[in-house]
Amino acid sequence: MIRLDVNGRERVVDVEPEMPLLWVLRDELGLTGTKYGCGIAMCGACTVHLNGVPVRSCSLPVSAAAGQKVVTIEGLSPDRSHPVQKAWIRLQVPQCGYCQSGQIMAAAALIAANPDPSDADIAEAMTNLCRCGTYVRIRDAIHAAARAA
Repeated sequence: MIRLDVNGRERVVDVEPEMPLLWVLRDELGLTGTKYGCGIAMCGACTVHLNGVPVRSCSLPVSAAAGQKVVTIEGLSPDRSHPVQKAWIRLQVPQCGYCQSGQIMAAAALIAANPDPSDADIAEAMTNLCRCGTYVRIRDAIHAAARAA
């Protein structure tokens, strides 16, 4: 049994300790907003916050999250009122949308750590991949969210 704090709720799961956190979130807890992309921690579709730090949940064993605070896209805000979510909607960032929960989680962590990021800061922090190529809109939304936060 592994105890997790997910989106402010204590959860207990009976899984193997090496099971990736992504599969626990999706398959055991039903939190499907976090997406599977590559499975090797490269694309960022699976990004969640672990104690406020963005991590790739597809390669993080659930045992590493035990006793830590995990926040998924579902826990970022219950009503899409987080400044990043509002900016994403207002600027119509997504095209296909598949990677966007990971993008939003990475952007929210960036703004929490750096309330006024430069273009260079954004380029350094935002290592998530977007097959649709909406990087300019992502950058613009991060700047808009930072101004609104």
